[in-house]
Amino acid sequence: MTSESLHPLPAPARRTVVAAVGAAGLAVALTACGSGDDSSGSTGSSGASLGKTSDIPEGGGKIFKDEGVVVTQPTAGTFKGFSAKCTHQGCAVSSVADGVIVCPCHKSHFSVEDGSVKQGPATQALPAAEIKVSGDSITLA
Repeated sequence: MTSESLHPLPAPARRTVVAAVGAAGLAVALTACGSGDDSSGSTGSSGASLGKTSDIPEGGGKIFKDEGVVVTQPTAGTFKGFSAKCTHQGCAVSSVADGVIVCPCHKSHFSVEDGSVKQGPATQALPAAEIKVSGDSITLA
C-alpha cells in the first residue's frame, strides 16, 4: 500500500465545483446559440422587410446589419442576397462599392454578382441569402 491510498485527496472546494459547473453551462449555452462553423447560410427572419428596390444602387448594394444580409443589384433589375458574415473569420462586412462587398477586418472582397472571393484572405464565397422581390419591396424569403 502506498501512502496515497491511506490518505484520500481532500474534496474540492465548493467554489471550484461551482466554477466548473458554471463554465460547463456557459459552453453549452454558447454552443446552443451557434458556432462560427455554421455553413447553412441562414440569415435573419423569414419574411422580414429589407426595404425598397430603389434603396439598392445598380452595381452596388446595401448591408442590412440587423438581418445579417447584403442585398446587391449587379445589373439593373437583378437583385441578389448574401450573408453579411465574412467567410474568413466571421466579421460583419462593412461596405459595398465598385462591384465588391468589403470586409473591414482583413480586407477580403466579394463579388456583388455572385458573392465569390475577389480578394483574400477569404477563400470561400459569401453564402447566398434567400430574398424575395415583389414590386418594389425586398423581403427575406
